[in-house]
This record gives sequence, C-alpha cells and structure tokens, in this order.
Amino acid sequence: MKHPTIFLNQFSMVFISIILLNSLLFLNACSDTNSKKGSDSSTEAVNEGEQYRPAFHFTPQKNWMNDPNGMFYLDGKFHLYFQHHPDSNVWGPMHWGHATSEDLMNWEEHEIALFPDELGTIFSGSAVVDYQNTSGLGTKENPPIVAIYTNHDADGEKAGSLTFQNQSIAYSNDKGYTWTKYSKNPVVKNPGIKDFRDPKVFWMENQQKWIMALAAGQEIQYYESKNLIDWSYKSSFGTGIGNHNGVWECPDLFPLTIEGTETVKWVHLVSINPGGPNGGSATQYFIGDFDGNQFTLDPEFKVDIEKSHRFWADFGRDNYAGVTFSNWRTDDKKKPLFLGWMSNWLYGTIVPTYNWRSAMTLPRNLELSKTKEGYILKSTLAVDWDSFTTNKGNIVETKIEGNTTIVPPNTLDLSAAKINIQLKNLESTTYTFELANQYGDTLSFGYDHKAKQFFINRSKSGKVDFSPEFTKGPSTAPRFSDDDMISLEFVLDKMSIELFYDSGEAVMTEIFFPNAPYQTLTLRTDDPTNTKYSATILEVNPSKNKE
Repeated sequence: MKHPTIFLNQFSMVFISIILLNSLLFLNACSDTNSKKGSDSSTEAVNEGEQYRPAFHFTPQKNWMNDPNGMFYLDGKFHLYFQHHPDSNVWGPMHWGHATSEDLMNWEEHEIALFPDELGTIFSGSAVVDYQNTSGLGTKENPPIVAIYTNHDADGEKAGSLTFQNQSIAYSNDKGYTWTKYSKNPVVKNPGIKDFRDPKVFWMENQQKWIMALAAGQEIQYYESKNLIDWSYKSSFGTGIGNHNGVWECPDLFPLTIEGTETVKWVHLVSINPGGPNGGSATQYFIGDFDGNQFTLDPEFKVDIEKSHRFWADFGRDNYAGVTFSNWRTDDKKKPLFLGWMSNWLYGTIVPTYNWRSAMTLPRNLELSKTKEGYILKSTLAVDWDSFTTNKGNIVETKIEGNTTIVPPNTLDLSAAKINIQLKNLESTTYTFELANQYGDTLSFGYDHKAKQFFINRSKSGKVDFSPEFTKGPSTAPRFSDDDMISLEFVLDKMSIELFYDSGEAVMTEIFFPNAPYQTLTLRTDDPTNTKYSATILEVNPSKNKE
C-alpha cells in the first residue's frame, strides 16, 4: 500500500494513547457480538449499543425515537421535538420528546413536551412562533409558540374508523418548554381519509395568513387560517405525480431562490414509506409554484419527473421524514435548515442498540440549482466545523497507485471525523473508498465513473445479521455532473456516514454497526489510472465548543 505524507498539527504520542484507550474501551463493549438482541432481562442488553451512541448526532437518552417534529429557532436556540416512545425501545404510543441546542452539535434533552390524551397519541407535526398573536393564545409582547400535530386514535383505528387521525394544537408561553393543549381540539377534523396526518404550518407574509400542508392518503392537502384555529381547505396535490409505492407522509413546503438567479421556486418535500430509491423509507421532492391556494408543478420539472424520478433529498437508506426549522429564515440570506430521522422503517426497530434507538441526521442547508440536467435540490452541512476541530490532517495532491492508504492505523480518529476529498482526472473505472478495522469489518463507498453512479456497500460493515434488508444490495445514486473532478465531503460519527458528492448534488446517508471502530481509510481503483487525489481530515469533538 502507498502511504502518502499526512501533515498534522497538534499530533503527539499522547493523542495516540487516547485513541488506543478509546479503541480498547470500544472493543470491551463490543466483545460479545452474539449477544441476544432486545432481551429485557439481560444486564448486557441494557448496555448493548452504547458503544454506537453518536458523539454529535442527537439521540434520546433512552428508548425509541423516530420523526423530527415541531422544529423551530428562537433566541439563539434550536428546538427539536421528536416522535418518542419513552417506555420502550420500539415504536409504540407516540409522545413528543424535546431537545435544544445552541450549535446543532451539542443537544440537551428536556422533559417530554406532549403526552397522549383522550383524542389519541401524538403523531408528527410542526410548531410556529405566532409573533402577531393571531391565535390569541399569548400576547404580542410574549408571542406564543403554537404546535400543530396529529392526534392518532388507536382504538378508532382498530374499530375500522376512517377518521382516527385529526389535527390538534397546543401552545407554549415559555418559549417551548411547557405546553397547554387547546381546549377545543381538534382544529381540523378528518373528512374520512385513513392516513390524514403530519401538518406542516408556515406563515405566508404577503397574504397575511397561515398555510398548512397535510398528508392525506396519496396526496397533500392545503389549508389556510388567519388564527391557527379556524382552518379552510383550499386544494390538493399529488395524484399521478412522483412515487406512490408507499404512504405519503411528513410534507414540507417553502420558497427557494435558484442559485445564480433571482427566480424563486417552491420546494415541496414529501416522505414516502416504502418506495425509496434503495428500498424502504425516503424523501422525494417536487419543484413548482405556490400562490397561497394551490401548488403547481414547474413545467420543466413535470417533464423530467415523468421521464425519470431522480428527485430524492437523500439517496441513502437512512434519512427519512426530514423537515425544516421554522423561524430560522429571518432574512433572505438564510437557507432552509433541514433535519431527518437517520434510520429506515425496514429495520429501524431491530438495529443492535438497546438503551436507545435511532439518531437524527446532521442539520443541512438546502439550496436549489438548475443545470442542464434540470432542477437539483442540494444539501450542504450547516455546522461551523472549525469550532469543533481538535486535530487536522492534510494530504497534498497525490496520484492513486494501487491500494492507496489515506489514513493509516492509529493516526487520526475516524470515529468522529469530517473528511474532504477531491479526485482529479477521472477515468472510466471505479473508485472505491474503504473504512476498515482489525476484525475485517469494512464499509465501502465511492464512484463508478463508467456508470456515472455513486454507491455505498455495508454488507461487511460489522453487525449485519439482524435484518436481511440491512444488506440488501449496495445503495446507489446517480451523478448529475459531467466534470472530470469530484468533490466529496463526508462525516463519520461512530455508526453513521453522511456523504455529500459534488457540493451536495447527490447525498447518501447510511448507518452501520462495526465490531470495533474503523481505523483505516483506503482508496483503490479497478484499473490503473492517472487520477490524483487530495484530502483534508478533521477530528471532531463537540465538547470543544463548550471550552
């Protein structure tokens, strides 16, 4: 293997010792790879999975989590609510958990925000800051936070009713920490649609009204209100458009300016389960116009999606139900801030963790570009990484020769890292990056230039036997650029990789469960090439920002 020179700062034998100590601790936690999964009575099971708890992705302290809900920004804090079953590590009666962060890397979990009530459990929804006190539930001096969510009546569902999901509201007068449910809930009653849920609400300034996008079966319905209490149906969208191989869920709708222009389009996110591009749950998007009453597809986008549906917010298998923070885009320079659930309904309830299940993705800025390939919704990392970098490695431009080692063992900690790599002078071959540990666990990802296709293969990544769906074929994503250079940015955090190719034009997020931390990163090609690469590797410690 070729070992290019890595230029490090702040690197010492003390640092190596710390890495080795962490690896030994990890190995001790992972030593029983055949322990039973989900055994309530086992002391080992209680601790199982703690070695996988991410350093800077949000996870609940205990038990089950899925969709992000009610996200908003206020007074320097990001509020994240989430679907939560506090009494089990699998899905069950839904509550809204609550966490806050000032930097999107360090999260503090708070008391449960919303509990089930006589109308049902608390399914997904959104929250807004009612600055004008249109609801009358606060004051202009102390505007209320209003949460709009779905009540799910499980008994009604079992009885065969079609109206078991209705939309309710709750309000907070202490900036989102405690909540009072509206006494006359529900505010939007079900007209007889089995799947009628996940309201996303926003203020439409130019029309001085609230808009609700609501998943209703295989379409999205739009409602308007002046006060967040009295709602009127306006129109619907979705019939015959996009992927309908599963239930439509968790919509979002927002305006975005096309890069390099002054043209504004509306981006519509719709999650679907199943039906994703690589199996299971995923989030598709649509581009068009919204006049306050109706969403209409852009004509060019309509032609493109009918020809080939490539419009996914993330092509990986582990980014679902993502929506954007409200009250964040207080000026035109701010981009929508997106966060998703980092798992998949194909196996999310049986992954090899016990004390907690599921993490959120890292927050991402969304951007809209238009190329000769058509519209592309791009994702870029939203975090200020300089604030969290504890060590840095650089590799100057180097020719790829055989199996090239980018990160040798015991040099940089790959369990919490952000890595940027550039490949120049691409040739008609496959470029494969591989993360590996001493047990032979490997996570492979890269680019097939001949097929113009990115890929991830986690079939040998560690613990994989909990579900055949987890390793069902490599995940793939199309490349939209014809450039002979690729920029790749990716983040590693114990049990996840988030890949951003070509400045976020193609994104892939997947989870994995190695038997020990990955220690090396290599790059190989299927054929000899003249391709060169360069790299920057950052070790990440979220605690650095607290110092």
